[in-house]
Amino acid sequence: MTSYWRRLREVVSQRGALCVGVDPHASLLKAWGLEVNAAGAERCARTLVEALGDQVAVFEPQSAFFEAHGSAGVAALERVLADIAGTGALSILDVKRGDIGSTMEAYADAYLADGSPLAADAITVSPYLGFGSLAPAFERAHRYERGVYVLARTSNPEGAGVQLALTQDASVVQSIIDAATEVNHASRQKAIGLVVGGTHDSLGCDLADFNGSILVPGIGVQGGRLEDLPGLFGEVVDQVLPSVSRGVISAGPDASALRAKVAELLRREGH
Repeated sequence: MTSYWRRLREVVSQRGALCVGVDPHASLLKAWGLEVNAAGAERCARTLVEALGDQVAVFEPQSAFFEAHGSAGVAALERVLADIAGTGALSILDVKRGDIGSTMEAYADAYLADGSPLAADAITVSPYLGFGSLAPAFERAHRYERGVYVLARTSNPEGAGVQLALTQDASVVQSIIDAATEVNHASRQKAIGLVVGGTHDSLGCDLADFNGSILVPGIGVQGGRLEDLPGLFGEVVDQVLPSVSRGVISAGPDASALRAKVAELLRREGH
């Protein structure tokens, strides 16, 4: 298998840099005329993937909206991940895991190891138990040629109090960016990405030396705009993967309406 970075660059070059979030939460299920249960979440997600699977580069299922329905929801998520793999698109499973020792090892095996029914092309992780605690996820990503997106400068306003806090050397977020850059230099796989929200007037950090993918949530309902990304990210804008969820899903369940919405977004980013 080719490295995650190379697979991502290839599919983005063909389809454009757009990630569609798969967030089957209650209000969207009701708007689609679906029951708020595992079956409804699965129907919504698989309809979305079927409609857009040949059009978008990446899907980002949010694990929580499936876990909320227990074992049936997790089984549905497994089928959604399999559907995504079958379309040629990549999957980023939004799980935001972060733990220590054997627990982080188990999370890494669950989401990044070959043969796991929940394995995705990449996952999101939280570094706020210490960047080094994520080493098992990095090791699995390198071994199985998958990706890991580390929360850095998130889209929610509450994040600033922690992420922009100053240490002796730099802000917390800058230390995370620099550490991720070092891991990518050492491995040469560029498997480690960052999550940096698109809702800010200024990022408050320096991404100029970062050498991986940058997942950008907050586009659409949260207030981020595709048009603002070049100014916000500057010289690293080509590494940016904007993520839109409700802004796409709300156009459904009609497949042609979903495709038209994605086509509009791709035009706005210049693809």
